[in-house]
Amino acid sequence: MLEDGLSYPMEGDSWIARILIGGVLLFLSFLVVPIFIFQGYLLRVLGDTVRGESEPPEWDDWGGLVVDGLKATVVAFVYSIIPIAVIGGIGVVLLGAGSAAGGDGGGILAGFGLLTVLLAIPVFFLIYLLVPAALANMAVEGSLGAAFDLNLLKDVVFTADYLVAVLMPIVVGIAVNIVTQVLAITIVGLLLVPFITFYGQVAVFRMFGLAFANQTDGSSGGATGTTATV
Repeated sequence: MLEDGLSYPMEGDSWIARILIGGVLLFLSFLVVPIFIFQGYLLRVLGDTVRGESEPPEWDDWGGLVVDGLKATVVAFVYSIIPIAVIGGIGVVLLGAGSAAGGDGGGILAGFGLLTVLLAIPVFFLIYLLVPAALANMAVEGSLGAAFDLNLLKDVVFTADYLVAVLMPIVVGIAVNIVTQVLAITIVGLLLVPFITFYGQVAVFRMFGLAFANQTDGSSGGATGTTATV
């Protein structure tokens, strides 16, 4: 899976042009719209991977990419920002109430508040597992509602094979982050950062797609329990 993910962005005859376009979009991300185009492209990578395509998608149907990028943003928001905001809000309220109350009762309230905040750690990890699978299912089905098909997602996400498979992108993400930090030291290197970032993100989403596909039949029809190859 790791080898496949790293080689995937360079598959096809037009891979240089593809990476150049992706890097330019990230360079122009301050304009906001390019970010949605980029997110839409990553969603397309997921869908193509699950369907068994061996080469990255081309840059076409730009309007569709924007729409898909907006959908991906909505899914990420629902799965991540809302739960974290709720947990953080409850934790802050309990900590504040405990501090204001004082005494043993206040200490208990503050303790519950701290525990609530600590819950964010496993929640973050659960989000990391859920979001790629939700996006992959949406990419295959072509509908926003497919991202919230919890019956399918639980059969995919809560498997040992999927867990092992989605740990690989963490390795790639850390490596890409180190490379970009080193490159950012010089002006020339800084100009290369968007292109390296695009390459890394495409590789990561390829691996997310493979992880999802290995647990399904290549569609959203249901989990198969197929063992992932790492």
